[in-house]
Amino acid sequence: MVRYKQKIKENFHDLSVGLKKVAKHLLDNPQSFAMHAVVKVAEEIGVSDATVIRFCHALGYSGYSELQQEVRSYLMNKSSLQQFQAEKEQLTDNIDFYLKVLKQHQGYIQSVIEQLREEDLHQAVQRLIETDQILVSGMRSSFAMTHWLVFTLNLVKGNAKLYQPASDDLLLLLSQMDEHSTYVAISFHRYAQETIRVAQVLKENGVFIIGITDSEVSPITQYADLVIPVSIPVKSTIDAAPVVIAVLNAIVSGIMIHDRENFERRKTEYETHQLDYFFYREDFA
Repeated sequence: MVRYKQKIKENFHDLSVGLKKVAKHLLDNPQSFAMHAVVKVAEEIGVSDATVIRFCHALGYSGYSELQQEVRSYLMNKSSLQQFQAEKEQLTDNIDFYLKVLKQHQGYIQSVIEQLREEDLHQAVQRLIETDQILVSGMRSSFAMTHWLVFTLNLVKGNAKLYQPASDDLLLLLSQMDEHSTYVAISFHRYAQETIRVAQVLKENGVFIIGITDSEVSPITQYADLVIPVSIPVKSTIDAAPVVIAVLNAIVSGIMIHDRENFERRKTEYETHQLDYFFYREDFA
């Protein structure tokens, strides 16, 4: 068992009512302790800062920072596949299982809506409209999200490039980017190092970096000029993917609306091509 969970189990019955509230919140919402300062956590629970700190001392920690580091370490190393399985196992009562999975994701999207700031999304949209070129990167489970984003960005705007390690010359790619360029890094647990290293190099070149990630303390945040946090209650990148796509869709929609003249020009160009050879005509649909 995780160390802080074991400590709570061993000491729970000896805790005061206020400290038990803190313990329950930690067990139910470890992401809150990992991401937020003690003031914010205390506000969420409805107790004083001093109560949260007393809770840390009651479990044998030197203070909030030590407990926070342990929670962060636990979340960073937790298996996302295990989380995916655990979340779905809870729904296997053979009654409307598939609809329950969809409703579960509906809840995840709602939780992210409550976290996101409109001004951050608008800043991302404005930067992507104004930038000369866009490089998008994401590995492993994040790759499908990056592919979707580049495809849609090129439909509504153009100048987006998907970084593909197997075929791209990274040094050439990096040398072509400057302060007028934007790097979109989609980085989710287990945080691929290459995505972060590219961000580090581009940051030194003055490139604007947008980090789309599952935590405000994930590794990519130390290089990002703008962080779009997409944090769901479970550490499952499989479950996060539909939510991330929804957020990316909101950003692409914003580009279409706020850069309407360019979008209309691209749409006209797109629709002038004769593509009957590649697609079914309407009478066959």
